Amino acid sequence: MTIHVIGAGVAGLAAALALAEAGRPVTLHEAAPVAGGRCRALPDGTDNGTHALLGANAAALGLLRRIGALEGWVEPEPEGLPVLDLRDHRAFRVALSPLAWRDPALRPPGLSAGALLALARLALPGRDRAVGPAMAAHPEFHRGFVDPLVIAALNTPSDEASANRLGAVLRRLGGRGATRLLVARSGLGPDLVQPALAALEGQGAVLRFGARLRRLVTGGGRVVGLEFGEDAATLGPGDAVVLATPPWESQRLLPHLETPLAYAPIVNLHYAHPNPGPVRFIGMLEALCQWVLVRPAGVSVTVSAGDAAAREDAETLGPRAWAELRAAALAFGLPGDWPEAPPPCRVVKERRATPRHAPGTPLRPPRLLLANLALAGDWTEPVLPATIEASVRSGEAAARALMR
Repeated sequence: MTIHVIGAGVAGLAAALALAEAGRPVTLHEAAPVAGGRCRALPDGTDNGTHALLGANAAALGLLRRIGALEGWVEPEPEGLPVLDLRDHRAFRVALSPLAWRDPALRPPGLSAGALLALARLALPGRDRAVGPAMAAHPEFHRGFVDPLVIAALNTPSDEASANRLGAVLRRLGGRGATRLLVARSGLGPDLVQPALAALEGQGAVLRFGARLRRLVTGGGRVVGLEFGEDAATLGPGDAVVLATPPWESQRLLPHLETPLAYAPIVNLHYAHPNPGPVRFIGMLEALCQWVLVRPAGVSVTVSAGDAAAREDAETLGPRAWAELRAAALAFGLPGDWPEAPPPCRVVKERRATPRHAPGTPLRPPRLLLANLALAGDWTEPVLPATIEASVRSGEAAARALMR
């Protein structure tokens, strides 16, 4: 019996590992020459973006633990998240946990009893609505804390973002250590993808790269064959498939599958700027740069819900972001040389990075599509927004569905 996992993004890696650990023979097929999906979207295989995890991301952290990669993840800002507000160039720190807001030095701008009550109401399940209008009575707290959180977690502007999706995130942040922010010291390639591949090889899994699935052959309510162009695989009675591909690829293979109707872009900028100091993670307000990750090999910037940035030319994005980075370096005393002229920059625009998480009934595709075909991917998670955590949860859920 062989289980074929289609797609070596985070969801596919999580599904393949769960199946292999349970003693199932696994073959992992990936269309690209490298694994990692959108987390390793650059031509040289390095990771793309300022990906971060929280202590509440139990599934993702559990995966890192099992593949021996957790030590590669560090907490860059244990004293609170540094934030630079370009409206008035004020630099301050914010705690992600409301319990720490008893310290005035760690409170978000505009915090009041009414603003805290409004945030608590967003955490409660109920009638869905847009986050922005729900926080309209507390504009400074919304601008300085809620809106950046919404854009980071949901990749959707808060005026159109689902309060229920945000509430699902907020409800997970109450446990001990739940708001610890962690980043990969060297990147998702060396600190997640490569250890996962090594763990799969150690379990005897077969890895196939450059193998794009052209067609699913079905019959009798199950998958009976996989066509990869020049080669094909015939599935026996005990064989099964996990389809862990982006929604548009999944719909190409299964035309009647319901997939998201709208997507939100993410724009990432990567500067070749060696960092002689520790790993840092910085937030910015009223800026093109929303999140800044400073690592030994360079500086990365993420612009989530980046509709405007996705339309802007790379030739202007790079210098604009670099000017803001120099301001952040000055405000927080980042080591190294930050010249006026920007260093070489690579701009990556993911125009369909995640679904737009708008209010309304969430998409709930069935986990088991056919008797031996399970669906995975961050977009299939019915509660959490499309994140690394959702990817891991969906892959492990697909593996459980097939093993049942």
